[in-house]
Amino acid sequence: MKKNSRKKVGIISLIAVIAILLLWLIFWPLNSYIESPGEADSLKSYVTVKDHPDKQKGSYMITSIYLQRARPITYLWALANPHATIESADEVTGGESDATYNKVQDFYMQSAINEAIATAYKAAGQQYTKKYLGIYVLQVQSDSKFKGTIKVGDTVTEVNGHHFNTASGYQKYLAKRKVGTPVKVTYLHNGKKHVSTHDLVKLTTKRAGIGIVLTDNVKVTTKIPVKVNPGEIGGPSGGLMFSLQIYQQLTGQNLRHGRKIAGTGTINPDGSVGEIGGIDKKVIAAKKAGATVFFAPYIKPTKTILKYEEQHKTNYQLAKETAKKYAPNMKVVPVKTFNDAVKYLQTHK
Repeated sequence: MKKNSRKKVGIISLIAVIAILLLWLIFWPLNSYIESPGEADSLKSYVTVKDHPDKQKGSYMITSIYLQRARPITYLWALANPHATIESADEVTGGESDATYNKVQDFYMQSAINEAIATAYKAAGQQYTKKYLGIYVLQVQSDSKFKGTIKVGDTVTEVNGHHFNTASGYQKYLAKRKVGTPVKVTYLHNGKKHVSTHDLVKLTTKRAGIGIVLTDNVKVTTKIPVKVNPGEIGGPSGGLMFSLQIYQQLTGQNLRHGRKIAGTGTINPDGSVGEIGGIDKKVIAAKKAGATVFFAPYIKPTKTILKYEEQHKTNYQLAKETAKKYAPNMKVVPVKTFNDAVKYLQTHK
């Protein structure tokens, strides 16, 4: 082979190696995820209440986290980014496939919307009804005897012919039975009724159960029609902000006074606000969007938590620390309930 030919082959080989390396850096999926600040979007385009448009200035903003499967190049980027964190796939998805994880997140969002509607309508004195459809299956544990039949996304409607209105109702009923006792579970899969009978297993709490993680599946209907479209956002953390948006439209009160108000937190049936993950990233997203107020859940830690987690920080503490460093002009407000948020808006104009 001539010298020039060998040189050309060497150059082509080098280019091929570099191309393969670049493709690996950009596209090869790793067994981890990267969480980084997402967006803070106005809820005006998400919520529609018939004959009650939102014409007030300012906006309530739902904050999100951007979650992506790590690639070598983005992994390196995350290591250098103070606002990004790297989590293992199991920590994020609980060992489920991406499709199953997304399905669970979609349900969490729908559940949050239903509770937000109920909370807002109750506070506004408007008519609504709650119907418990059953218990939604969020996870089927590996040792569950029902693993081959019941799937994530199914709805459990009866156990041994008994229907309960809450997940805790089913759990208390099953806890009174012995491990190994057969139980008949009636459930809906893709809208069709099925029945499966298997033995109870021992849970980590030492009690008997079916080895399935459950949560309430509730449908809320209202006299004044309301529609909430969450777009591509999943998870339960938008509950508080959805509640505020719906409440302002129902009542016509000018609670924002032209401000951009962001925040996060789940909303529970009793109106209490629950903590969420990644609040530091949501503060960054809110700051970029121009928010001047940020509602952060506050739950006083128990002595047990402080005993085992010496460095424990509440959502409010972490949000306040983040704002002090990166968004000093944004007011972080601690809230325990939906009413706390409304009261703050009414008294701080």
